[in-house]
Amino acid sequence: MNARTRGESSGAGKKVLISLLVAVLLLGGLAAAGTYLWSQYGQQLSLAFGWTTNDYEGPGEGETIVVITEGEIGSDIAANLAAADVVKTSEAFYDVLLAQDPAVEFLPGSYRLKLQMSAKGALEALQDPANKMELTAMIPEGKTVSQTIELIAAGADIPLAELEAAVQDPAAFGLPAGVDTLEGWLFPATYEFEEDTTGAEAIQRLVDEQRNVLTELGVAEADRERVLTIAAMIQREGGRIEDFGKVSRVIQNRLDQGMKLQMDSTAQYGMGQHEDGSVWSTDEALSDDNPWNTYVHEGLPKGPIANPGRDAISAALNPEPGDWLYFVAINLDTRESAFSVTQEEHDASVQRLNEWCAANPGKGC
Repeated sequence: MNARTRGESSGAGKKVLISLLVAVLLLGGLAAAGTYLWSQYGQQLSLAFGWTTNDYEGPGEGETIVVITEGEIGSDIAANLAAADVVKTSEAFYDVLLAQDPAVEFLPGSYRLKLQMSAKGALEALQDPANKMELTAMIPEGKTVSQTIELIAAGADIPLAELEAAVQDPAAFGLPAGVDTLEGWLFPATYEFEEDTTGAEAIQRLVDEQRNVLTELGVAEADRERVLTIAAMIQREGGRIEDFGKVSRVIQNRLDQGMKLQMDSTAQYGMGQHEDGSVWSTDEALSDDNPWNTYVHEGLPKGPIANPGRDAISAALNPEPGDWLYFVAINLDTRESAFSVTQEEHDASVQRLNEWCAANPGKGC
């Protein structure tokens, strides 16, 4: 074989090899793109093609309590049921509800329901008087004073006006010196009340329970308002209980370095936008000069922004070791957050949230 022939043969082999490499790279790129697209849009595609359903099947299992308050409409109730994992999606329940003729009317109160029920089964359970709990209020973690007294009024059949009047006088409930609001001091739990319980007595019971928890955890009276202030931010920002210690560490690291906390929950609370259900804060909220806004003021906000539970209080007292200075939610369904040490890492995590929001419209973004 002469040199020319060898050269031609070698060149042809290289062309084949290059073609194979290009094909492999193209296939790999398509696979990677397909994986990404499926992670972002797979659920919608599965629903569209009937590969999965947005509804649970069967009667459900376990038990939880759901509270319907005065003035809530069908979409509110659907969202609450989905958040409690009573139904798989709010859309499934709302579709069943809209199909009812005559329209269903819900009575305010606390209802004992199963988890992971079909939407039809959940609706039937809410219409069954046997599931309505008398004089019982279930207070979830992270509710504000105004939200909490609405739940008490609905569950315990105490007039809301009576509860509103009671919370106007924080000094009547034995709070530490200088504390001028009940925010943070109403311990979240399930309470059973007597038929003749007054609004002030109901509030005192929640305050006493919060005081008992703080005592159990060894929090001195002089430190309690500060601990509750930090715990309330952890409760509203943390997403998952397993992340509470990391959120606590971010708060502590920022305080130690003289950085503004920049917690959206505080900006939203200061503007009265904490019930909007959006992970994003408005420009108006971020720039408003109110004593809760940690985007404007250094250090802790004026006081608690919600009522924290035991896990958040414990996390405030025991930050998880770490160097994190930033965190952001990256999946609002799973409530997963990403924690970062540098601004660059944080920016990349924010982009992940943006991508998730683009793929999941109407889910809190």
